[in-house]
Amino acid sequence: MLAISWEPELRGYVVVLIAAGVLVGGSYLVVGTNLGARLGFLVILGGLFGWMAAMGVIWWTYGIGLKGREPSWVPAEPATLIRDAELFQQVEILEQPLKLTGTPQQNSEAVVAALISEGWERLDDADPQRGQAVASSDEILINGAEEFSPGEFVSVSVFNRGGKRWPMVNESLDFFAFFHEPRYALVEVAPIVPQRVEPGRAPARPKVDETQERRYVYIIRDLGNKRQPAMMITLGSMLVFVLLCWLLHRRDLILRDNLARARELEKV
Repeated sequence: MLAISWEPELRGYVVVLIAAGVLVGGSYLVVGTNLGARLGFLVILGGLFGWMAAMGVIWWTYGIGLKGREPSWVPAEPATLIRDAELFQQVEILEQPLKLTGTPQQNSEAVVAALISEGWERLDDADPQRGQAVASSDEILINGAEEFSPGEFVSVSVFNRGGKRWPMVNESLDFFAFFHEPRYALVEVAPIVPQRVEPGRAPARPKVDETQERRYVYIIRDLGNKRQPAMMITLGSMLVFVLLCWLLHRRDLILRDNLARARELEKV
């Protein structure tokens, strides 16, 4: 152990392997001395996979333990960054065509009205879902599309549509809502006027540049696979556990038949 202390990951693997070996091996040593090598091996394996199945059920239910990808917002198709709101119909955001002939502020208000009229929900500024969508759109604008640099834009509005789940008994009981509709978000982004930064003073509040048109980031919710590893561990461990139980039961039946035959031979 001291020889690999310079590599934390490798040391962690070795510690886990040693702990598992001591736990399983120590139990097998005790059980094997009482039941025999083969029967003790089956009993220990059955207990191990039964415990893994029980832990997998707990992980699967509460979303803890070994987890997969967390839910996140990802770029939507067929377009993610939209610089002209009149293209909303082509990218399937709106069903009706949109004509914008006013100032950037008037065009923004017309877009908001059109989105709300077709079922898009405008999220409140205090809604935590709004913050998640804004953070994802910022990542796309800065690192993905390289449309802006940090501090050159501000997210004005976030619109949400879809995401309905079923079957649901009521709003509070959704444990069996396994089916989901696609959920989309549209983030309205406005460029801001460059502000002069003075040493020793707090930065000025961002001011929207009313001479530039708004940009829109179209994203879709990726539900991830947070519980999938726990599900696979549960189902796999349960399968092996049932198989081991069947082998133990089969062994008991064979042993019972052999003992019965032995007693009959003794009588003869």
